Amino acid sequence: MTFPGSPRLLKGAIVGIDPLNLQSSAIVFQYNPDTLTRTLTAQTTGSDDASRGEVMRLNGPPQEAIKVDIEIDATDQLERGTPPATVLGIHPALAALELLLYPKSALMIANDVLARIGVIEIIPPEVPLILFVWGEKRVLPVRITEFSITEEAFDPNLNPIRAKVSLGMTVLNYQNLGLTSVGGALFMAHQILKETMATLNSATGSVTPGISATATVGGAGGA
Repeated sequence: MTFPGSPRLLKGAIVGIDPLNLQSSAIVFQYNPDTLTRTLTAQTTGSDDASRGEVMRLNGPPQEAIKVDIEIDATDQLERGTPPATVLGIHPALAALELLLYPKSALMIANDVLARIGVIEIIPPEVPLILFVWGEKRVLPVRITEFSITEEAFDPNLNPIRAKVSLGMTVLNYQNLGLTSVGGALFMAHQILKETMATLNSATGSVTPGISATATVGGAGGA
């Protein structure tokens, strides 16, 4: 039961946009994870002992890694007798996530046929453009680098009915994808929004913590 005035809950999601299929596959999180770990690594131009003119330069935006744990549970669907959970458990949800890492079977079969008739150069298949959606202010192109599934409960037919999925993702920026691509444009929009929010943060504080408003480089009472 929802109460009047309750905030609208946004669900996190992973969306796969396939260049060969105009219909995107969206995996909406059943439950929003309680934690999300982000690691940013600066892309500097040189090492720590680089010259003074180079040590402060950046090659581009930082490399960002995201880790999140997703819970998938079919208990409610099973209590209500809702298919396909009653027949397949959470197999469909797991399959939708796993297929983000698989090349299309039809394309692999076609490549095998081409190889058998003597076509030597075969272009490796592209994975879908994967977007990590975490609210309206974070829509990021990512590449899944880690994928771990822990199946925790099963029905009498050994279909998994509860599982935890641990995902590790690398954020793809405009250097990886190109600024004119869909993913590159989304990352640039994300960076511009981040710059706007940082400006708003600066506007809310009058004095930097720990620094006197009258301090000078040489000290207030320097000779």
